[in-house]
Amino acid sequence: MSHYFSKSYEESREKFLALLDTVKQYYPSARTMSHSIGDGTIDLIIGEPPGSRESMLLMTIGEHGIEGYAGAAVTHQFVAEQLPHVRHESIGVCFIHAVNPWGMKHFRRVNEHNVDLNRNYVIDRESLPRNVNKEYEVMRHMFVPDGVIDDYHEAREHIYSFLGSGIKLDGFDAMTAAKGMGQYQFPKGVYYGGESDEPSAIFMKEIQYDLLDRYDRIVHMDWHTALGPTNEVTMVVSERDGRDAETLKQTYGLKNAKTFDPNDVLGDSTNHFYYVRDTKFPDKQLVSALFEFGTFGTSTKASIREFLTIILENRLYFEGTKDPTARNEIQKEFMAMFYPDDAQWREAVLREGATTIEHVLKAESLWRER
Repeated sequence: MSHYFSKSYEESREKFLALLDTVKQYYPSARTMSHSIGDGTIDLIIGEPPGSRESMLLMTIGEHGIEGYAGAAVTHQFVAEQLPHVRHESIGVCFIHAVNPWGMKHFRRVNEHNVDLNRNYVIDRESLPRNVNKEYEVMRHMFVPDGVIDDYHEAREHIYSFLGSGIKLDGFDAMTAAKGMGQYQFPKGVYYGGESDEPSAIFMKEIQYDLLDRYDRIVHMDWHTALGPTNEVTMVVSERDGRDAETLKQTYGLKNAKTFDPNDVLGDSTNHFYYVRDTKFPDKQLVSALFEFGTFGTSTKASIREFLTIILENRLYFEGTKDPTARNEIQKEFMAMFYPDDAQWREAVLREGATTIEHVLKAESLWRER
């Protein structure tokens, strides 16, 4: 199990590129491509069928930097153990490593500009007000860093106090909505979607257009961590897909599935994929979904812990600390949320990942029994 997981971006990238030899066993013309983003690269392995281009299986990891390590492990396991089940004669595969290479390298969710890339795919940026997220603006005292962390426990209690007052005044749902939408007003704040399209998003948009242009059907699995029940996978799909959560669960044999309103989650990459399909390639078929490996859980207590972890890590990055305990504890919690060094969780990632892939590919007729 452990060999599927990496300790650094460089190690993960090396393992990923080495998968080409295995992919070539099923796609002799398979190739790698690398696209420079800052001091890192987005790397692709592409295997295309020799005959008709019926469908494309697209797997992406690392849109949220640190979350890419679990996705890379699942991708590696898929190529090593499940790729023989893909119907190679008419179905292509495209694996993309580290959509956010800087974030993966530095163990952060955001990129080098503090942009949450999954809030950067804004469809109509010209008509988007900078203060579109009214709830966030009201609660910015919680979400925007406000000075050096002098004492870890004091900083925690300070944020807990703000969170508590926020719940009382605006309600927990309002806080969650402020987080989910993303914001475009405070560059140092958490959940920042950026003032313009980031290079990673521009490149991924090109991939979306290219694959929809050349294939009749795309099945896109984008791997993430943190949200959802602990040690379980949750499928997250834009309402543009047209199916509700119960239908998704039944179709794919999944325990957990949810949908989101594009108006409540601005700049999501999978929703942008549907937008491209709907406006440019209406005759094509598309399934584009996030798959989240849960860590903290789904209780209110877990959600508050998530807020606290995200806020403190962002403040530590921008403002620093004089307290060594603060640095250690904040980084420890951040890792626990997005890439736990926990054997039980990592075993669940591989087990749940493999099962989810099999169910989705069978439902989409991309799988065959050997």
